[in-house]
Amino acid sequence: MLSVIWLKSTGSIFYFETMNRRFCLTLDLINDPQLIEEYEVYHQSVKPEILQSFRDAGILSMELYRWENRLCMIIEVDSSFSFERKAELDANNPKVQEWENLMSTYQQKLPNSKVNEKWQLMKRIFES
Repeated sequence: MLSVIWLKSTGSIFYFETMNRRFCLTLDLINDPQLIEEYEVYHQSVKPEILQSFRDAGILSMELYRWENRLCMIIEVDSSFSFERKAELDANNPKVQEWENLMSTYQQKLPNSKVNEKWQLMKRIFES
């Protein structure tokens, strides 16, 4: 079954097939080796409340990759997931807000990002 996602905020249309969907997002870290190291240390022991917030939003798995100061996040989600629902759940979760505020001290927006956007959804251009 072919499904379509339209992101109102960017006007992007994404097509996907399968029950579980995967998304790839990107973001830059501040280009400072000490800050990058601290960011990685935080991600070695993410608090259980944050991990639970992922599951509550329909995220089945999440992986972060880094090259230099560029991050790539791959998430696999179930049919209940939407970026709008995730944003709403996060906005109403004080622990997630605390985590996001902390992580923001290490992150920088990509060029051409909108005011309140950090992670940018990447367009899949190839699949085999």
